[in-house]
Amino acid sequence: MENFIVSARKYRPSTFDTVIGQKGLTTTLKNAIREDKLAHAYLFCGPRGVGKTTCARIFAKTINCEHLTPEGEACNECESCRAFNEGRSLNIHELDAASNNSVEDIRSLIDQVRIPPQVGRYKVFIIDEVHMLSTAAFNAFLKTLEEPPAYAKFILATTERHKVLPTILSRCQVYDFYRISVGDIVEHLRSVAAKENVQTEEEALMVIAQKADGGMRDALSIFDQMVSYSDGNVTYKNVIDNLNILDYDYFFRFTDLFLENKTADCILLFNEILQRGFDGGNFIGGLASHLRDLLVSRDAVTLPLLDVSDEMRGRYQAQAQKCPQKFLYRAIRLCNDCDLNYRASRNKRLLVELTLIQLSQLTSDDSDDASAGRRPAQLKPIFGTASAAPASLPKNSTQTSAQPAAQPAAQPTAQPTAQPIAQPTATPSAQSPTPSQGIPTIPRMAGGRSRLGTVSIRAPRGQAPETTQEAEPTPSPVQQTAAPTSPDMPFSIEDLQTAWRAFAGELPREDIATAGRMNTMLPTLEADGTTFSVSVVNSLIESDLKKKKPAIESYIRNKLHNSRITMQIVIAEGATSTRLLTPRQQYEEMVQQNPSLKQLMETFELDLV
Repeated sequence: MENFIVSARKYRPSTFDTVIGQKGLTTTLKNAIREDKLAHAYLFCGPRGVGKTTCARIFAKTINCEHLTPEGEACNECESCRAFNEGRSLNIHELDAASNNSVEDIRSLIDQVRIPPQVGRYKVFIIDEVHMLSTAAFNAFLKTLEEPPAYAKFILATTERHKVLPTILSRCQVYDFYRISVGDIVEHLRSVAAKENVQTEEEALMVIAQKADGGMRDALSIFDQMVSYSDGNVTYKNVIDNLNILDYDYFFRFTDLFLENKTADCILLFNEILQRGFDGGNFIGGLASHLRDLLVSRDAVTLPLLDVSDEMRGRYQAQAQKCPQKFLYRAIRLCNDCDLNYRASRNKRLLVELTLIQLSQLTSDDSDDASAGRRPAQLKPIFGTASAAPASLPKNSTQTSAQPAAQPAAQPTAQPTAQPIAQPTATPSAQSPTPSQGIPTIPRMAGGRSRLGTVSIRAPRGQAPETTQEAEPTPSPVQQTAAPTSPDMPFSIEDLQTAWRAFAGELPREDIATAGRMNTMLPTLEADGTTFSVSVVNSLIESDLKKKKPAIESYIRNKLHNSRITMQIVIAEGATSTRLLTPRQQYEEMVQQNPSLKQLMETFELDLV
């Protein structure tokens, strides 16, 4: 039985022309070989699975080829090419820096550099994952990398360029490999499927390419997995089932429900997704991507940004025409906010459901445009018809809950006179005159403050001017009826300890030691119900807590809404204070415990430093 070889190895490129997605880079290397302008060191950077090591091997084989083609490719027929293809070439040395990253490994490589090639022109040293070398290994490699023998060529490959020392970067020609596009991956998978006699669907290959995230090796590995799962018939349904990917159809259905304002159906459909085992975070991320694809589908200029099959492209365009552009902007913003808050949320399902409620109300007739795409100002009823709400008060009304329902909104204190402006009354509890009495309404901000600095009331002609009044607005009814102070609220020991931990958690970084102590020594509540005690083990901690006592008391009073809370610090019984001893005092205490120590000091004529 023939041994199975995975597609990533079986269809590994052997020439520059077969490398996928790196056309500009391979052209540069071929031109350098054809014109014999080779650098002594190269650094290949880029994500995983994009062809760094493959290009390094092709480059090493090509520069030793005895009969180059006019295009600058290896002939694959000379002795050097055959030795490379069969894995017995002595001119190519590969070092995995991930497992050989010590100074001794680099010294061994330097010893091999001193030996000239027996067959061919160059000895090529490929160091993979070079960023894993230790700093000492990098430093040991610097001199050889800067001035190697004429026959030595170095090719370094890494996925994390920022971890390579700048002194190494300055000695190399740097080539950046890019992620392979979805279209290039699909085309390559299609050719591999044809060679392997595998039936595929275009949409299935598209999903595999998107899942690979720009890596050809990952795409071929997923392709092999799908071939085994589907027994040679790779379909879209098989791919999404095996890779646990949410079907496109769900996102199209959600968008239709958003446009129809069917909030209840959105929540039920999300429940169906959760029952199928999908995560809410993946769902909201997929929904955001779907809305983004709809946005780019609205304009022919941005349509090339849509990486889907031709059939799916038409479906996106059809639904995009039904979506208002403002709706897509706001919907993407809502999904992005939900995605950012998902990890920190304690009730993740509720967070996603609230987002779906807001999305389903964006296009309703009474949606709030002032929210600027963040969220509607008020969530409208979800299920059934809401009961009739009480009529809203006029904008200029100052009636509050503290005012009896039977009391009229405004009670003028005097009959209107012939003067154009009524004089303000001296009664502080009187209501402000209504606009019908001829007094212009002064706009007020929150808390009853006027937006104007000073108000000058000018008397009619022929009368003495009134005294200019400072802008001291008439207090609002809430301010008039509110009690001067709120009553102290009762609290439990659990509330006290929660507030205590909250204060410790808000301490700055320089007080991290104090925060740690506060989390270990929890307060106890005394019998009076407002005094709490903290037990400490020494005077040092007592002094530290005394400094923070005013801040602790103020924080806990505000947290628990009780102004009578006080704190007292007690040193625990039997606790011994820590005393710092000099070396002489330590020696004397040790001699008291073991007199032989003094005899030892005298015998060897020792003394304390």
